[in-house]
Amino acid sequence: MSTKPFIAARVEEFLDRRFEALFRALGWREHVVAYTGYGSNEFVRVMARVVLAPQWSRSQLGRATKEFVKRRGWRSFITAPCVRVPVTLTLGDRAVTVRTDRGGYLDHRVTRHDFPAGWHTVTAQTQQSRPADCPVLIVAPDAEFGLVSDIDDTILTTWLPRPMVAAWNSFVRDESNRQSIPGMARFYHRFLATHPGAPLVYLSTGAWNTYDFLNRFIEQHRYPKGPLLLTDWGPTNIGWFRSGMEHKRTNLLRLAADFPGVRWLLVGDDGQHDPEIYAEFAHGHPDHVAAVAIRQLSPTEQVLAHGTDKPLDDREPAEADDTWVEAPDGRGLAAQLTPLLDG
Repeated sequence: MSTKPFIAARVEEFLDRRFEALFRALGWREHVVAYTGYGSNEFVRVMARVVLAPQWSRSQLGRATKEFVKRRGWRSFITAPCVRVPVTLTLGDRAVTVRTDRGGYLDHRVTRHDFPAGWHTVTAQTQQSRPADCPVLIVAPDAEFGLVSDIDDTILTTWLPRPMVAAWNSFVRDESNRQSIPGMARFYHRFLATHPGAPLVYLSTGAWNTYDFLNRFIEQHRYPKGPLLLTDWGPTNIGWFRSGMEHKRTNLLRLAADFPGVRWLLVGDDGQHDPEIYAEFAHGHPDHVAAVAIRQLSPTEQVLAHGTDKPLDDREPAEADDTWVEAPDGRGLAAQLTPLLDG
């Protein structure tokens, strides 16, 4: 059996390297896009991406122009990644040099740090770029609860993944037109207030290219701040596209391993595979699940999501199972999780 990456991955890297050489010849320089990470007293998970940007974008006018035009989603998908370039991560007095992958992404686990619990900053910089601040949430060792939230159709309405609607929402529609799900922000704040120090992690199959928009949406609609775990929509080493379900399964398992003492409230929706993924995780790792909260899509939303007015998952919760709740909005979910939300 060949050990070479899938042909689509090799073609993508070949093209990216050619475009990278072209843009470098035109005077473009390296730019670090910082993502939000997390950690414990033993490690820090730092995430970022290195891309090429024209020189004019570094000016004050260029930054303002870039900020304006990227609010139309399709512009976020036009990037020139820097393939396998060295990046220096600085954590206090310690510096670590790592490399980006073939898509320009960096997802590195750094051990031995002096950060106490709370929010901190890791600086990421290449030889050509300016330093970029990567926020990281350090979870206290005594944390007992946490919250994992899906994004699409859980905290905001996008009607993903129906191809035409998804393309319109992601590439054309202005982000100010996206709507927040009623009651979800208050639901999350209530949970975190009840469990001080509990981490909130947003886990989605959305592309990293939408990171800036999602961060602005979370801030504008007053959702609690938290690390975002997104994915690259491009080819993998074994196929044409990444599996969204595998992305969520893998990161849930990683969170369980990273925080063995934390029990998670898993929040998603029934428009796609969240019930299946969460039920599977709860069955295999019951000590890591405090409860599962599923937002029920309306019949119209179900049709737009996958072509039928019924949920894809027909799981029947066990009788008297108060750890699995379903409701159409945050208020309904919170009402059924009163013991967990009131301590």
